[in-house]
Amino acid sequence: MDQKVTKKPEGKLGVLIVGASGAVATTFIAGTYAVRKGLAKPIGSISQMATMRLGKRNENRFPLIKDVVPIADLNDIVFGGWDIRDENVYESCRIAEVLEEKDLAGIRSELEAIRPMKAVFDRNYVKRLDGQWVKTGDNKMNLAEQVRQDIRKFRSENKCDRLVVIWCGSTEIYIPVGEVHQNLAALQQGLKENHPDLAPSLIYAYAAILEGVPFINGAPNLTVDIPAIWELAKECKVPICGKDFKTGQTMLKTVLAPMFKTRMLGLSGWFSTNILGNRDGEVLDDPGSFKTKEESKLSVIETILQPELYPELYGEVFHKVRINYYPPRKDNKEGWDNIDIFGWMGYPMQIKVDFLCRDSILAAPLCLDLVLFTDLAQRCGFYGIQSWLSFYFKSPMHDYNTVPEHDLFIQSVKLKNTLRTIIGENPLDFLDETADAG
Repeated sequence: MDQKVTKKPEGKLGVLIVGASGAVATTFIAGTYAVRKGLAKPIGSISQMATMRLGKRNENRFPLIKDVVPIADLNDIVFGGWDIRDENVYESCRIAEVLEEKDLAGIRSELEAIRPMKAVFDRNYVKRLDGQWVKTGDNKMNLAEQVRQDIRKFRSENKCDRLVVIWCGSTEIYIPVGEVHQNLAALQQGLKENHPDLAPSLIYAYAAILEGVPFINGAPNLTVDIPAIWELAKECKVPICGKDFKTGQTMLKTVLAPMFKTRMLGLSGWFSTNILGNRDGEVLDDPGSFKTKEESKLSVIETILQPELYPELYGEVFHKVRINYYPPRKDNKEGWDNIDIFGWMGYPMQIKVDFLCRDSILAAPLCLDLVLFTDLAQRCGFYGIQSWLSFYFKSPMHDYNTVPEHDLFIQSVKLKNTLRTIIGENPLDFLDETADAG
């Protein structure tokens, strides 16, 4: 197979984070610096730790992905971003209380050097937060222009060859797709007229794409999941991907639900509840923001199980999701699931899962991979929705003619097959092991 024409990752890669003072972002930044200095291992990162089989199994070729795929070197990353608070990243790490001081001491000077730019913020979209470190403007289009100026200034001052913008900010209130989202002309007019269905996350995405910068949506917000942004991304030839980092409870669902369907086991009900603190928990305590998160979490099971094809097994599933703000847990989220299944002759069984996870510890390596792979996508000439990165999201983006894939293992195959194709290797179909059989 011919190798795709891919520009080498030369020079600096600027990573601009929306929500740069939050728990996820600061854990991502601090962890990357710690890995660069040999103070930590990039555990959880596919791009840094995973191998990838090339060729037939008997060839015994299992190189590290980072050794054969032309992704950017961690030493070439430069961090920046926006937030509604103006503390430097070291101070923000202390506030988030995810990482211990022993893990921050060796990178303190690097973290103190990063201070966020003023954010685009409107409390109407995230009702449980407030901040003074925010931009003001005549309208949303003017705010987008200010973000564009920030991007240009950061690129120039840090001598970056390439940039990626990643949303690590809070979950905004639920906004359904409307007329203002249907095409680019309507979107641009809406920005000038301060249309209420255009949230701050969309302003960042619009500005980034116009600057030729890929945009990653790590929250369940609408943001880039609309026809108007698809049109803009195609016009500007920019990769976009999202939405909502797949970390704790939903990651387990994308493993367990495929197991039920693969074994043709029935499902009667799935009750999920979460307790968490930090800014994320406080934001999701608002019904508007919770509705956005709920839509993302609920879509997983139905898409995987295909009840229209298996009505006897999955036609009457009761699926309930709850999120509860519990400050004492801080970033250490607990996801509890009760799953009622049934098997041979309809006899019932139960599965109970209690996942005491660390949300930002799970999200940080996803941020790293997505930044590196999205930068790779742009250097390959890919643009628009990057469905091959569905592995990383609760609610993978797709156009109206495509059914999203939620099965974690199918997503993994798609991810690695895309990487194989990029480097000129054949994608795996797993038939080669039986091709020579009698």
